[in-house]
Amino acid sequence: LRVGWGYGPASVIDVLNRIRGPFNMASPSLAAAEAAVRDTAYTEKCRLENARMRVWLAKALGDLGIPSDPSQANFILARFTDESDADDCNAYLQNDGLIVRKVAGHGLPNCLRITVGDEAMCRRVAHSIAGFKGARDVVEPEVDPNSASTPKATV
Repeated sequence: LRVGWGYGPASVIDVLNRIRGPFNMASPSLAAAEAAVRDTAYTEKCRLENARMRVWLAKALGDLGIPSDPSQANFILARFTDESDADDCNAYLQNDGLIVRKVAGHGLPNCLRITVGDEAMCRRVAHSIAGFKGARDVVEPEVDPNSASTPKATV
Protein backbone atom coordinates (compact mmCIF):
# COMPACT_ATOMS: atom_id res chain seq x y z
CA LEU A 1 0.00 0.00 0.00
CA ARG A 2 1.43 3.34 -1.03
CA VAL A 3 -0.40 6.52 -0.17
CA GLY A 4 0.46 10.10 -0.91
CA TRP A 5 -1.13 13.36 0.08
CA GLY A 6 -0.75 16.98 -0.76
CA TYR A 7 -0.92 20.21 1.18
CA GLY A 8 -1.00 23.54 -0.55
CA PRO A 9 -2.96 26.57 -1.62
CA ALA A 10 -6.56 25.86 -2.63
CA SER A 11 -5.78 26.87 -6.23
CA VAL A 12 -3.02 24.24 -6.50
CA ILE A 13 -5.14 21.51 -4.87
CA ASP A 14 -7.98 22.39 -7.26
CA VAL A 15 -5.68 21.80 -10.26
CA LEU A 16 -4.43 18.51 -8.79
CA ASN A 17 -8.02 17.34 -8.30
CA ARG A 18 -8.78 18.10 -11.95
CA ILE A 19 -5.81 16.13 -13.31
CA ARG A 20 -5.81 13.13 -10.97
CA GLY A 21 -7.22 9.78 -12.07
CA PRO A 22 -10.96 9.09 -11.77
CA PHE A 23 -10.60 6.66 -8.87
CA ASN A 24 -8.67 8.21 -6.03
CA MET A 25 -8.38 5.42 -3.43
CA ALA A 26 -10.52 2.61 -2.07
CA SER A 27 -12.06 3.11 1.38
CA PRO A 28 -9.95 0.35 3.00
CA SER A 29 -6.79 2.03 1.69
CA LEU A 30 -7.89 5.38 3.08
CA ALA A 31 -8.71 3.78 6.45
CA ALA A 32 -5.29 2.08 6.57
CA ALA A 33 -3.55 5.36 5.70
CA GLU A 34 -5.47 7.25 8.39
CA ALA A 35 -4.65 4.60 11.02
CA ALA A 36 -0.97 4.77 10.08
CA VAL A 37 -0.86 8.56 10.35
CA ARG A 38 -2.54 8.44 13.76
CA ASP A 39 -0.03 5.89 15.15
CA THR A 40 2.44 8.51 16.35
CA ALA A 41 4.24 6.10 18.70
CA TYR A 42 5.17 3.85 15.78
CA THR A 43 6.20 6.87 13.71
CA GLU A 44 8.50 8.04 16.51
CA LYS A 45 9.99 4.55 16.88
CA CYS A 46 10.71 4.48 13.14
CA ARG A 47 12.21 7.98 13.23
CA LEU A 48 14.57 7.04 16.07
CA GLU A 49 15.59 3.76 14.43
CA ASN A 50 16.23 5.53 11.14
CA ALA A 51 18.40 8.13 12.87
CA ARG A 52 20.37 5.44 14.69
CA MET A 53 21.02 3.34 11.61
CA ARG A 54 21.73 6.39 9.42
CA VAL A 55 24.57 7.37 11.76
CA TRP A 56 25.84 3.79 11.83
CA LEU A 57 25.74 3.34 8.05
CA ALA A 58 27.51 6.65 7.45
CA LYS A 59 30.25 5.65 9.90
CA ALA A 60 30.56 2.16 8.45
CA LEU A 61 30.99 3.54 4.93
CA GLY A 62 33.33 6.26 6.21
CA ASP A 63 35.49 3.55 7.75
CA LEU A 64 35.68 2.01 4.26
CA GLY A 65 36.89 5.32 2.80
CA ILE A 66 33.50 6.43 1.48
CA PRO A 67 32.41 9.68 3.14
CA SER A 68 28.83 10.90 3.10
CA ASP A 69 27.12 14.24 3.55
CA PRO A 70 25.34 15.00 6.83
CA SER A 71 21.74 13.83 6.55
CA GLN A 72 18.44 14.14 8.36
CA ALA A 73 16.59 12.02 5.80
CA ASN A 74 16.04 8.31 5.34
CA PHE A 75 19.07 8.05 3.08
CA ILE A 76 22.73 9.00 2.92
CA LEU A 77 24.62 10.51 0.00
CA ALA A 78 27.74 8.39 -0.35
CA ARG A 79 30.62 10.15 -2.13
CA PHE A 80 32.99 7.98 -4.15
CA THR A 81 36.35 9.04 -5.57
CA ASP A 82 34.92 9.53 -9.05
CA GLU A 83 32.02 8.65 -11.34
CA SER A 84 33.61 5.39 -12.44
CA ASP A 85 33.98 4.23 -8.81
CA ALA A 86 30.32 5.10 -8.10
CA ASP A 87 29.17 3.29 -11.25
CA ASP A 88 31.27 0.22 -10.43
CA CYS A 89 29.92 0.11 -6.87
CA ASN A 90 26.38 0.49 -8.17
CA ALA A 91 26.91 -2.46 -10.53
CA TYR A 92 28.47 -4.52 -7.73
CA LEU A 93 25.51 -3.82 -5.45
CA GLN A 94 23.04 -4.70 -8.21
CA ASN A 95 24.82 -8.02 -8.76
CA ASP A 96 24.42 -8.58 -5.02
CA GLY A 97 20.67 -7.90 -5.28
CA LEU A 98 20.84 -4.40 -3.78
CA ILE A 99 19.43 -1.33 -5.47
CA VAL A 100 20.70 2.16 -4.71
CA ARG A 101 20.11 5.32 -6.71
CA LYS A 102 22.62 6.98 -8.98
CA VAL A 103 22.35 10.75 -8.75
CA ALA A 104 24.52 11.83 -11.68
CA GLY A 105 21.43 13.46 -13.20
CA HIS A 106 21.38 15.79 -10.20
CA GLY A 107 24.95 16.92 -10.83
CA LEU A 108 26.50 14.36 -8.44
CA PRO A 109 28.16 11.81 -10.77
CA ASN A 110 30.48 10.45 -8.06
CA CYS A 111 27.65 9.81 -5.56
CA LEU A 112 25.11 7.13 -4.74
CA ARG A 113 21.94 7.73 -2.72
CA ILE A 114 21.63 4.83 -0.28
CA THR A 115 18.37 4.34 1.60
CA VAL A 116 18.66 3.65 5.32
CA GLY A 117 16.79 0.45 6.10
CA ASP A 118 16.56 -1.68 9.16
CA GLU A 119 19.68 -3.04 10.86
CA ALA A 120 19.80 -6.21 8.74
CA MET A 121 19.59 -4.24 5.49
CA CYS A 122 22.16 -1.66 6.58
CA ARG A 123 24.49 -4.50 7.54
CA ARG A 124 23.93 -6.16 4.17
CA VAL A 125 24.71 -2.94 2.29
CA ALA A 126 27.86 -2.33 4.36
CA HIS A 127 29.05 -5.92 3.82
CA SER A 128 28.48 -5.66 0.09
CA ILE A 129 30.30 -2.33 -0.21
CA ALA A 130 33.15 -3.75 1.90
CA GLY A 131 33.35 -6.58 -0.64
CA PHE A 132 33.40 -4.06 -3.47
CA LYS A 133 36.23 -2.16 -1.77
CA GLY A 134 38.14 -5.41 -1.27
CA ALA A 135 38.12 -5.12 2.51
CA ARG A 136 39.40 -8.27 4.19
CA ASP A 137 36.94 -7.95 7.02
CA VAL A 138 33.41 -6.69 6.83
CA VAL A 139 31.74 -4.09 8.98
CA GLU A 140 29.74 -5.42 11.92
CA PRO A 141 27.47 -3.08 13.83
CA GLU A 142 27.56 -2.93 17.59
CA VAL A 143 23.94 -1.98 18.01
CA ASP A 144 21.93 -1.98 21.23
CA PRO A 145 18.37 -2.68 20.00
CA ASN A 146 16.94 -0.69 22.93
CA SER A 147 19.06 2.40 22.36
CA ALA A 148 18.75 5.33 20.01
CA SER A 149 22.30 6.41 20.78
CA THR A 150 24.93 6.60 18.11
CA PRO A 151 26.05 3.06 17.25
CA LYS A 152 29.67 2.10 16.71
CA ALA A 153 31.04 0.34 13.66
CA THR A 154 33.82 -2.18 13.97
CA VAL A 155 35.92 -3.62 11.18
